[in-house]
Amino acid sequence: MTLTVRVIAPDKTVWDAQADEVILPSTTGQLGILSGHAPLLSALDTGVMRVRSKGQNWLSIALLGGFAEVDQDEVTILVNSAERGDSINLEQSRVAYNEAQTQLSQVVAGDRQAQIQATQAYKRARARYQAAGGMI
Repeated sequence: MTLTVRVIAPDKTVWDAQADEVILPSTTGQLGILSGHAPLLSALDTGVMRVRSKGQNWLSIALLGGFAEVDQDEVTILVNSAERGDSINLEQSRVAYNEAQTQLSQVVAGDRQAQIQATQAYKRARARYQAAGGMI
């Protein structure tokens, strides 16, 4: 048996196909989904979703927060934004990741808003870089 997996962002459907296995970046850690999984609704963190179909390699998709619903072998993922790893330029994502890491390290202690913004930018850059294959 397989899963029907849909990744839907406000501007497009990023993925709509059958898969054997899905790994999601939930807010409580990595969440693996196989056929026959119990019904579930979970918040997703900014991170990398991995999906694999029989005989295929893993496909990485950068997710920028959202929700996942699992019900009767259907996985519906609603996200703020998503990008397939094979469409992300590795070098550009590496540069953006390094810049975000530098900005996060330079935030003035006590500036809560700057800390939150820098942390979110870092998580987005890291997810895109990981999805592009730059790091595991």
